[in-house]
Amino acid sequence: MKNVLIIGGGIVGLSTAYFLNKEGFAVTVIDKGDITSGASFVNAGYITPSHIIPLASPGMISKGIKMMFNSASPFYMKPRLDADFLKWSWYFHKSSTPAKVEKAIPLIKDINLISRELFTDIKNSGDLGDFQLERKGLLMLYKTEASYLHEKQVAERVAFEGLEVSDLNKTELHQLEPNVNIDAEGAIHYECDGHTTPTEIMPKLMAYLKQQGVVIRTNEEVLDIKSSGSSIKEVVTNKGSYKPEEVVLAAGSWSGELAKKLQLKLPLQGGKGYRINIERDTGITIPAILMESKIAATPMNGFTRFAGTMEFSGLNDIIRKERVTAIANGAQAFYPDIKINDTEIKNVKTGLRPVSPDGLPYIGKSSNIINLTIATGHAMMGWSLGPATGKLVSELLTDNKTSMNIAAFSPNRTF
Repeated sequence: MKNVLIIGGGIVGLSTAYFLNKEGFAVTVIDKGDITSGASFVNAGYITPSHIIPLASPGMISKGIKMMFNSASPFYMKPRLDADFLKWSWYFHKSSTPAKVEKAIPLIKDINLISRELFTDIKNSGDLGDFQLERKGLLMLYKTEASYLHEKQVAERVAFEGLEVSDLNKTELHQLEPNVNIDAEGAIHYECDGHTTPTEIMPKLMAYLKQQGVVIRTNEEVLDIKSSGSSIKEVVTNKGSYKPEEVVLAAGSWSGELAKKLQLKLPLQGGKGYRINIERDTGITIPAILMESKIAATPMNGFTRFAGTMEFSGLNDIIRKERVTAIANGAQAFYPDIKINDTEIKNVKTGLRPVSPDGLPYIGKSSNIINLTIATGHAMMGWSLGPATGKLVSELLTDNKTSMNIAAFSPNRTF
């Protein structure tokens, strides 16, 4: 029985532990936090086959430059003289071409569909007990014709890829969401999408893994990774050391820094997202993205979550009040009767999503280090792609045929 050390206890790390444990590996997960916060806990909970367009798409860099000096904007890049950030920005720019987006679309769709089925399989297995997993779709709510026409193009491509999507006018939207006042002209409804409550699944997944004998060590930070020749020999932490046969690097936004300890280049930036929870009835029953506000609204188990923004400002958990206010105002612009109060605003949380320069995740074995597998860089789809990534890593480590061709996700790719 091979022993595997997984660095990182987010949805990707724990999903990897889940599938490796099923294959009979002896698994240890270490995380520098206590696995109660971060991107896996503050995300919108979406399972989104419809999100086929990568973040690195034409026009995104010019949008970023325009928004660079407005720290309340939905897409914010803090100007800074940081070599890694400048390199990443250049790679992002090079990746934002129509041809590269076209290549990425079927890959993003396929891995999302694999993950959607795996979420269902995990629920049906009863391993985690009961948890929210609904397929009500995702509403793209719009106020302007420009937003509608932009999303209609995406919807046509989504339909071309064989996914279920429909176009709703104001009346049809009201019929679908009769218990909440929505100030929108209509919606594109991606019926193919689902949603969950991350704060419900994460503790249940952790409890199940412990029960199965997976060792989970929290508040343990990796200080060094020692290699000899082409393999990792020892992982040194602030609490001890490990001599694993296989290492999976799934440390989210911190994966790039850890890769440097092995002289590996893994271009990655942390994109900060914010969430506000409302623990009272809002009348919202279907997840929605408020297009002009660039905010996600999700009806979760026991609360409604408003989440959003992509902020590139380094690896920190600084909360920018102007960004929180923008989410509260953006939510009210679409749901005029929902007033987010001061207490709800004060309880805001953030998480850092690991963003690769081309919008595709890094999933694969390192070409330099034979016992290292990398699983990170999922940007805004980390939650959606967690189970699929875990399954793919388990297939790589058991030398089985992978569920899809993952050559494009190679961590050894150049930009």
